[in-house]
Amino acid sequence: MGANRLMVVADNPWMTIVLLLFGALAFGTAPLALAWLWSKKFSPRKPGPDKNSIYECGLESEGDAWVRFHASYYLYAIVFLIFDVEAVFLLPFAVSFTRLSAGACIAMLVFLLLLVEGLIWAWQKGVLTWA
Repeated sequence: MGANRLMVVADNPWMTIVLLLFGALAFGTAPLALAWLWSKKFSPRKPGPDKNSIYECGLESEGDAWVRFHASYYLYAIVFLIFDVEAVFLLPFAVSFTRLSAGACIAMLVFLLLLVEGLIWAWQKGVLTWA
């Protein structure tokens, strides 16, 4: 009966995925658990004002953490993301350029013309000037 059960597990394609999922979870959580156990066992327990203070930069923070940014920074980032995503669309097109039909080439040409139009618009509005 045990051999038949192993055959069913080996024939089930989802069992491989489940086993790999458990392996990935164990691979990620085992070092964290070991580090936590190590710190509980060997770290000295000396709480105090110096140990509990913020020491990331060596200086105490001053003032308000809310800083106002110009909207042009966000616009600059959005324009960058648009042209970054454009590269994701252009790469498969460039790889299979010789096997595509004329309609696909025209569609990509329209896509590129719309992007160039957006770039010209952003340039005229002054979005691309760094403040």
